[in-house]
Amino acid sequence: MTPERKERLLSVLNKRQANLTVVLEDVQDPHNVAAVMRTCDAVGIQDIYIITSKPPRIKNWGHRSSSSAKQWLTIHDFDNAADCFKELRKHYDKILTTHLSADAVSLYDIDFSGSVALVFGNEQNGVSDHVRSMADGNFIIPQMGIIRSLNISVACAVSIYEAMRQKTLAGHYQQQGLPDAQYNTLLTEWGFKAEDLQEDEI
Repeated sequence: MTPERKERLLSVLNKRQANLTVVLEDVQDPHNVAAVMRTCDAVGIQDIYIITSKPPRIKNWGHRSSSSAKQWLTIHDFDNAADCFKELRKHYDKILTTHLSADAVSLYDIDFSGSVALVFGNEQNGVSDHVRSMADGNFIIPQMGIIRSLNISVACAVSIYEAMRQKTLAGHYQQQGLPDAQYNTLLTEWGFKAEDLQEDEI
């Protein structure tokens, strides 16, 4: 591995955040999932949770849309929402779902300096009632147009870039954000992966 490549990998790894994640519930279009992965990588999210309780269970998300992002992320795959939430509760203090409701808070009122998981539902029905019942609340992305919904990958991008803005101001990217054990494991895994990639792939 060249010194330049090692420096790039270390720079990215040092900015990974352990206190922010995205949860996708039954998102059907693999290109939407892959686009979310690419954006998560861009803002420093390492762990993504995917709930697939409805067939078909997709494993090979759109390679082109993710631009190989999935190989640099830790993907937690669940076929049961309750099991997923049990795991989320071990790592995140607040779980919020995207849902237009009377008690929903604005995206811009969420405090992303804490530990937060954001849940996004499928393209047709959004987040299910079952998943919303297990969450701590709902949030919405303020909009000025007639159509009050966004594509799942766009909604996710808008949301986590707001999280990145807040976390940047709070100085979260200026220090190691992952626990030492996870950091060291990824350092080893990424080192092996980097050996097998072309220079323009990382």
